[in-house]
Amino acid sequence: MTDPVLDHLLADRAGFVARLGELVACPSVSTDPAYAAGMAAARGWWRARLTALGFQDAREVGAGGHPAVTARWHGAGPQAPTLLVYGHYDVQPPDPVAAWTSPAFTLASRNGRLYARGVSDDKGPSLLAIETLGAFLSVEGRLPCNVTLLLEGEEEVGSRTLAQILDQHREDFAADAALSADGARWRADLPTITIGTRGNTGLELSLRSAVKDLHSGRYGGVVANAAQAMARLLATLHDGEGRIAVAGFRDGMTDPTEAERAALAAIPYDVAAHDAAIGATSSGLSSEKFLERLWHQPTLEVNGMWGGYTGPGGKTVIPAEAHAKLSMRLVPGQDPARVLAAVAAHLRAHCPPRTTLEIRTHREGSQATAVPPAHPLLLAAEAALAETTGTVPLRVRMGATLPLTDIVQRVLGLETVMFSFATADEDFHAPDENWRESAIPEGFAAWVALLRRVGALNPEDFAPYRTRGGAAQPS
Repeated sequence: MTDPVLDHLLADRAGFVARLGELVACPSVSTDPAYAAGMAAARGWWRARLTALGFQDAREVGAGGHPAVTARWHGAGPQAPTLLVYGHYDVQPPDPVAAWTSPAFTLASRNGRLYARGVSDDKGPSLLAIETLGAFLSVEGRLPCNVTLLLEGEEEVGSRTLAQILDQHREDFAADAALSADGARWRADLPTITIGTRGNTGLELSLRSAVKDLHSGRYGGVVANAAQAMARLLATLHDGEGRIAVAGFRDGMTDPTEAERAALAAIPYDVAAHDAAIGATSSGLSSEKFLERLWHQPTLEVNGMWGGYTGPGGKTVIPAEAHAKLSMRLVPGQDPARVLAAVAAHLRAHCPPRTTLEIRTHREGSQATAVPPAHPLLLAAEAALAETTGTVPLRVRMGATLPLTDIVQRVLGLETVMFSFATADEDFHAPDENWRESAIPEGFAAWVALLRRVGALNPEDFAPYRTRGGAAQPS
């Protein structure tokens, strides 16, 4: 027996791809002011499309950064649940542009995959979700539940003003749960559902040893070298075995339980194939230990370091300043502010002699989150995937961070279920970002099945999982 909404979606697959091509042609890079016109174009495209699909009150809402786009359909009435359906329209820069096989903002199809910046993260999955909602309105004249849409414009820069947007428009975004089209499936060969994410925070530091770069012959040996000092300082962050050596970094966190370790051991994963696929030296880890490190342990990474002369040939100078960027992935129990304070204290305590240290925090950070195991939206999502794939999905976690999950819990008191049909190996954030064309029919089928299941629930089913939400966020 076929589903009329799914049949409608599949019959218009070519139209969906054409609209996706229009959307990715909007160069909506949030981190670079040079792309402001592309950001505005993407917002305009979404407002027009949401209105055409039958949603009401399609508009922009902002709090000093890039605005979000929102719309709603609440025709199911108070007896039906309300979902906050999330995606984001901003994308990463296309650089290095020369490394792309086809132009970054022109949709291209090759070997069963669609290529463009943002096609996987997150324009394809977002459009897939919203076109499914629109198909219900077109075919049946209604949705199975009430829906408020939220298309963020700052996910790629850490959701800098999302908390303020949600707090300032708290009544508009009231819901029973959040359902995210972002978050990416772990693997294409194994049905999974992501139940937890790591948190994230970071900082930038600079060392200075003189007021200007100096001649390495006239000053070498008598003046500190900022680049060498930076290398020594960063080396103190980990011990000889690669373990984080910052006092207080792990405060609050707990190790995985025996049940969690047993669940990790039951997940099939080829660690050697993973290492080979990215050209990395074999870690030698068992699959259980590999997944524990990826999902249940924190990290402290150097994302970049620079200083001195880096152009062609040589230049015999002593760098007067050096810089580095650090990021930290956090696990449940860790507080981003406390982690930042611990790392800053460590850096100051180990600052090399004859240098001065400056530390800048460039994001507040997000806490790690996990969906309660019996949450009704999680159970509905699992059942939908089991129906459409024929396999009960495994519950997995994500080593990355989706700021939304922490923010909506703190501000709105809602849990978030990730229901993305991107996959982790699709080179998002890199040249030749791509999206499997097979994800389109798979995603349509699963979203239809999930929405029908949510329509069979009522708001009381969500009551044990709704909290009051966090304190009001600053404007």
